Amino acid sequence: MPKAENKLNKSQVIREVLAADPKADYKTVIARAAEKGAKVSQTMVYYVRSKLGQAARRAKRDQAAATSRNPVELVSRVKQLAHEVGGIKNLKQLVDLLAE
Repeated sequence: MPKAENKLNKSQVIREVLAADPKADYKTVIARAAEKGAKVSQTMVYYVRSKLGQAARRAKRDQAAATSRNPVELVSRVKQLAHEVGGIKNLKQLVDLLAE
C-alpha cells in the first residue's frame, strides 16, 4: 500500500504552533495541533520544544566562540584602550570602579 501524500509532519505542526505562540503550554499546543489535524502527545511537544531550545543554545555558543577566537586581537585592543585612558593603572582603576 503506498504512503499517503498529504500526511502531516507532527513535529512541523508543533514547531508552527510554537512559532506563533512560544509561551504556549503543552495543552494549548496539543489543542492547536488537533485543529490542524495532527494528533500529538505531551511527550512529543516537550521533545520538540527542547530541540528548539537546543538549537538556540548551540547558535549562541557558536557565536560566542566565533567572537573570542582571536585572543591576540583582544589583547591588542585592551592595550590600545589602556593607552587611550593614560596607562594600565588608570584602566585598572576604571575597571575597579565599574566592578563596584
